[in-house]
Amino acid sequence: MSRRHNLMSEELKAELAKELGVYDTVKTEGWGSVSSRNCGNLVRLAIEKAEKSMVQNKKS
Repeated sequence: MSRRHNLMSEELKAELAKELGVYDTVKTEGWGSVSSRNCGNLVRLAIEKAEKSMVQNKKS
């Protein structure tokens, strides 16, 4: 089975990791060292940002 394409840019993932306080771990050890909970939190934060962006775009 083929790998899925990244849905988030590396820049966005880095920004979210910084907000969650796990960027140092990602930078030194890679994404594999980030806990499942923090990865879930990263996805949740990305969804929240996307929803806010959609609402703002509708208002424009």
